[in-house]
Amino acid sequence: MGFEISGKIHAISDAQQVTERFRKREFVLELAENPSYPQFVQFQLTGNRCENLEGFSVGDEIQVEFSLRGREWKSPRGEVKYFNSLDVWAIQRGAGASDGFDDPPPPDGPPPGLDEEIPF
Repeated sequence: MGFEISGKIHAISDAQQVTERFRKREFVLELAENPSYPQFVQFQLTGNRCENLEGFSVGDEIQVEFSLRGREWKSPRGEVKYFNSLDVWAIQRGAGASDGFDDPPPPDGPPPGLDEEIPF
């Protein structure tokens, strides 16, 4: 089951090599549906998807596609605990977000030379 959500990047962690075959990178998204009480939600990218966060910075507005994952863990003493994770599949810039390249301002008038008569 997939979900989508938009928000502002609040924090980005470095990629971590957890085991020989498992790598993850976490980031926190600020959700401001109610600006008086923003929510800070941690997401994770795994494996080759860790690179999908390159080019993004704290403060960027993004849209995230993710799946909700959960698992059960039993301690050696028999205690049962449950863990959830939000595994990201895709990240894209949110509406109105900048890609880091500002468009040049529009000129105030016609380009030089166009206000003169055209010779042909």
